[in-house]
Amino acid sequence: MGQRARLRLLLCLVVLWVAGLAAADEEGNQDESLESKTLSAEDQVKDHSTGTRVVAGQIFLESGKSDSQSEDEKNYHSQEEEKENALEELNSLEMSNLLNKDLEEAEVQSPVLTAIGGTADGEPCHFPFLFMEKEYPECTADGREDGRLWCATTYDYKKDQKWGFCETEEQSNKRRQMQEAEDVYQTGMKILNESSKKAQKKEAYQYLLKAADMNHTKAMEKVSYALLFGDYLKQNIQSSKELFEKLTEEGSPKGQMALGFLYASGLGVNSSQAKALVYYTFGALGGNLIAHMILGYRYWVGIGVLPSCESALTHYRLVANHVASDISLTGGTVVQRIRLADEVENPGMASGMLEDDLIQYYQFLAEKGDVQAQVGLGQLHLHGGRGVEQNHQRAFEYFNQAANAGNSHAMAFLGKMYSEGSDVVPQSNETALQYFKKAADMGNPVGQSGLGMAYLYGRGVPVNYELALKYFQKAAEQGWVDGQLQLGSMYYNGIGVKRDYKQALKYFNLASQGGHILAFYNLAQMHATGTGVMRSCHTAVELFKNVCERGRWSERLMTAYNSYKDGDSNSAVVQYLLLAEQGYEVAQSNAAFIFDQKEASIVEENETYPRALLHWNRAASQGYTVARIKLGDYHFYGFGTDVDYETAFIHYRLASEQQHSAQAMFNLGYMHEKGLGIKQDLHLAKRFYDMAAEASPDAQVPVFLALCKLRVIYSLQYVREINIREVFSHVDMDQLLGPEWDLYLMTIIALLLGTIIAYRQRQHQAIPRPAGLRPAVPQQEPPPEHQPPQ
Repeated sequence: MGQRARLRLLLCLVVLWVAGLAAADEEGNQDESLESKTLSAEDQVKDHSTGTRVVAGQIFLESGKSDSQSEDEKNYHSQEEEKENALEELNSLEMSNLLNKDLEEAEVQSPVLTAIGGTADGEPCHFPFLFMEKEYPECTADGREDGRLWCATTYDYKKDQKWGFCETEEQSNKRRQMQEAEDVYQTGMKILNESSKKAQKKEAYQYLLKAADMNHTKAMEKVSYALLFGDYLKQNIQSSKELFEKLTEEGSPKGQMALGFLYASGLGVNSSQAKALVYYTFGALGGNLIAHMILGYRYWVGIGVLPSCESALTHYRLVANHVASDISLTGGTVVQRIRLADEVENPGMASGMLEDDLIQYYQFLAEKGDVQAQVGLGQLHLHGGRGVEQNHQRAFEYFNQAANAGNSHAMAFLGKMYSEGSDVVPQSNETALQYFKKAADMGNPVGQSGLGMAYLYGRGVPVNYELALKYFQKAAEQGWVDGQLQLGSMYYNGIGVKRDYKQALKYFNLASQGGHILAFYNLAQMHATGTGVMRSCHTAVELFKNVCERGRWSERLMTAYNSYKDGDSNSAVVQYLLLAEQGYEVAQSNAAFIFDQKEASIVEENETYPRALLHWNRAASQGYTVARIKLGDYHFYGFGTDVDYETAFIHYRLASEQQHSAQAMFNLGYMHEKGLGIKQDLHLAKRFYDMAAEASPDAQVPVFLALCKLRVIYSLQYVREINIREVFSHVDMDQLLGPEWDLYLMTIIALLLGTIIAYRQRQHQAIPRPAGLRPAVPQQEPPPEHQPPQ
């Protein structure tokens, strides 16, 4: 005991010493932050040490030291290492003795399994035990037809015949039931994952339904979401709610998140933002990423909570870390963001979806040997999107055909597929390197970037940072985003070059303009930590939000669109509502559009406009112009709210000033013309009409008509404002036209009348009438009741 007391005292001293160092460091950091307030903007930028945390898509050497590290820092660290080594040598023996004693105590305190029934009831099980010349380190069901677990209480069962059950009969039945449910669940999941046909997927869900009835948690989660969205099962929100409540009682994060969604959207329950927040929080604490994403958006906008940028940053960063770690060399699937309002006005134009006829045409060209068609189809199948499902097998076939024809782009993409590996293409650094070299020798930026990755990570070749930098620079000069990203990473970490955060920021920005997810992620990390830039929580959250919206759950955007296209508006709107909760602006506007068109029957008719107004408002706050104009329309006409011309005017003005919307300018002109929500001003009305015509060619015709009407109104208003009698009283006709002006006027009128009469008579005489012809009399159709049957 004395030895343990000395060790505890020594550990306390170590803890106090470390805490003192940490406090000193923290105090120093506080002093630095106070001093930085008086510095210029450039001086306020933090120059982080090599201890900066790793960011995705980058190599980071924890032991690497910057060139600018001072000798004092090196000496300080060497002294600290000597202290630590001395401390370790001093306490190694005592720590090992303490550890052994603690382990012995833990072994003594560990629960002992007691045999139930059998020939050794109440005696402890002996592990391992020998049965049928085989040692068993745990309970087994071998030798029993009923599958009940048992153990021996001595080492040799055959010799002593001492045994007992490891579980009660009730526990055994429950375990076997759960095993049966697991087998049914695995069967259903196997069919679901291996088939693409709708009929087979429906069959898979029948297995999952059976497993869910047996209280299998994962099956209940799958079935509850299928009932909520109408995926291969008939949509039933009430049944899904009951399953979600059951899952929540069992502590399922997915069930907690979904129940929060139901309370947030008021589906199947009375809407309650407070309950929604509670369930979302529990789901997030359980590790549900969608719950984290929803909370990030709520703290960002202030839905049910006070707006907090730092809280939003915490949630979004956690989700973004998972999304970034899931990004592969191929970049993942493409997110299709289709707006239903644009799709209705211009089918197929705004969505970017490829028609089946066009895809078949490209396939025909590819079969005929068109290399560009082969490469294009290969990329479509590699990434998916635009109406084409992700299919690595077909992508590999198309790239292979184009590569055999000598296309460098196809060679480079084959290299990427071999470098990453998949179920179709086995991972092979050597094969990938061959393709990358061929493509790079032909000047292809994708091949150059791939070759740079090989030298950077040592894939098939020795690590060579200089060559990696060289190939990344070549790829970046040609605008290839992967080259720009990796070049930024090398400058960020100082690998192969001197650490330079400004250059890293430059290349990350270039890669982000090309839409690379990891570039957004790295920029977000830099803005969140203030590395190389001024720290900006606002910018970091926006960038992290962009990364989060590229996660695999974004695939539901296409699922919802397909449901809407198939005529299932109820399924589509529920899916869009969940995505809207996650902060997807396109989902918010699409949900609002479906409510606006009154196409969703799962809500009462009197709720459609208020729900649409809510989601138009959220979409407008994220910068969607049409949503902002819709907010003005709803307040102008009183849809889902009271008529409020002043609020409508504010929304139209915001859309005009921020997004330069021609429609908003036209509406502002109309409100100025009529004096609605603002003082009537015809001059301002004309100004806004002219601005609308300049902003959009489509507005020129309605603006012309509006201006014509405005001129008439202006003329009438001018006439009303002047006194006609007073004007004519000041005009002296005798002085203006002479004393006999009335005789002259009457003579002119008589001459004009005579001329008209003579012209009309001469016109009648000039028309010859042919003899024997009579004007045709149109035949009258008999009344409907007298018409013969046809």
